[in-house]
Amino acid sequence: MGSFSIWHWLIVLLVIVLIFGTKKLRNIGSDLGGAVKGFKEGMRSEDETAKQIKESGQTIDGEVKDKKTTNV
Repeated sequence: MGSFSIWHWLIVLLVIVLIFGTKKLRNIGSDLGGAVKGFKEGMRSEDETAKQIKESGQTIDGEVKDKKTTNV
């Protein structure tokens, strides 16, 4: 039960290519790459938005219409 040799991995790769075909594997690879790219862009845009808010010191202006205080 040792590690697999390079020949084992080449046979597994050959069987996968024979089952799925190169076109389907290429499509899966491009879909996976697009998903990773979209995830990275989404994370980058969130980081930039948080950084811009922190740097600009934005505050939220609001108005209190009814302020109730209770004495405890």
